[in-house]
Amino acid sequence: MPTMIPNSLSALCALFLLQGPACTPARPTTLPTSANNSAEAVPSSAPTVAAAPSTPAAPAGLQVGAARFGEYLPLLQGKRVGVVVNQTSTVGRALLPDTLLAKGVNITAIFGPEHGFRGEAADGATIKDGKDERTGKPVRSLYGATKKPTAEMLQDVDVLVFDIQDVGTRFYTYISTMHYVMEAAADQGKPVIVLDRPNPNGWYVDGPIMEPQHKSFVGMHPIPIVHGLTVGELAQMINGEKWLAGGKQCQLTVIPVQGYTHATRYELPVRPSPNLPNPHAVSLYATLCLFEGTDVSVGRGTEFPFEVIGAPTQPSTRPFSFTPKPNPGSTSPPQNGKLCYGEDLRKTGNDMGFTLRYLIDYYQKSSAKDKFFGKYFEQLTGTPTVRQMIIAGKSEKEIRQAWEPALGQYKQMRKKYLLYPDFK
Repeated sequence: MPTMIPNSLSALCALFLLQGPACTPARPTTLPTSANNSAEAVPSSAPTVAAAPSTPAAPAGLQVGAARFGEYLPLLQGKRVGVVVNQTSTVGRALLPDTLLAKGVNITAIFGPEHGFRGEAADGATIKDGKDERTGKPVRSLYGATKKPTAEMLQDVDVLVFDIQDVGTRFYTYISTMHYVMEAAADQGKPVIVLDRPNPNGWYVDGPIMEPQHKSFVGMHPIPIVHGLTVGELAQMINGEKWLAGGKQCQLTVIPVQGYTHATRYELPVRPSPNLPNPHAVSLYATLCLFEGTDVSVGRGTEFPFEVIGAPTQPSTRPFSFTPKPNPGSTSPPQNGKLCYGEDLRKTGNDMGFTLRYLIDYYQKSSAKDKFFGKYFEQLTGTPTVRQMIIAGKSEKEIRQAWEPALGQYKQMRKKYLLYPDFK
């Protein structure tokens, strides 16, 4: 069992459940690349990143695991520390490595996931090892030649700290990076500390369970598309269910978020990746990402990725059109340079949850049904059933009925690993 630092505001958590979801501020058009997510003061010697005026405030009383220094700094004392971080790893207005160095922590290595340590690389781009100009520390890529830290990478590391913001979907690759970090730590006998953060889609659980034959870096665990866990809770599940290679378990400590429940509606203060620029895109991600396994564009190569859908094979009578073009977040976007007919979803709310209705509609109205689905589709759904039933003309209700038994079993398993009061 992992070590868990207890949440001292259990009474506040109960209050959140009684009062319902926390209020959130007006949705910004785009999120900054780094921002304030804690009331914790920034050490005067730590470089800061200016917060954008549109940065949403965290719900009152909420403090991310990284800001709870008193709970984990003693665990780092006298240790050589490797941090697995990116641009979302903020404490106040500073990145976690800067803050820890200012507090005297001996960071010997920085590990970066997909999109790199600073979160600027395009989707799927290979990330190379390098050196962080600000700190002078070596940056080792976990999205390049290797996705799992090697024994050589961990030679000068006594303890690994994971602090990356997730968005609560199975195919978001930061949780796959966490899996491999835990696995490498188990192999080398290194402890892992997960500094937990809220899940912006943690208020529900939905979708098909991934089947083992479709395991990939965009789906490593038998969990639904919307898993309803924080990274700390998922780390406990990975360890507890012995999903690491060989059934190993790592020495795991989770530093929980203070003042959080799964009923808390949390808007990310920093964009988690280049193509999720605002809270609305984050809320639509679970639904729209399935289109990445089809001929339909989700707006990569536009100013509104994951807020629009369209394809040249859709009827020209669709109410919206756009043309994807290369940009820093997508150097070679799907349907590059082609006029796509579809829909603008920017005015939909953040409460839609996960749905197949757009996917079914776009398949039915495609002029090239034989080319609609690609090989990547099953890696995203985790099962061939969704494709098969859509082609067979089944309704969303019928498709949901097919995955409900396995989803029900997952929901029961999930309860064992919750660190926070659940949604109703």
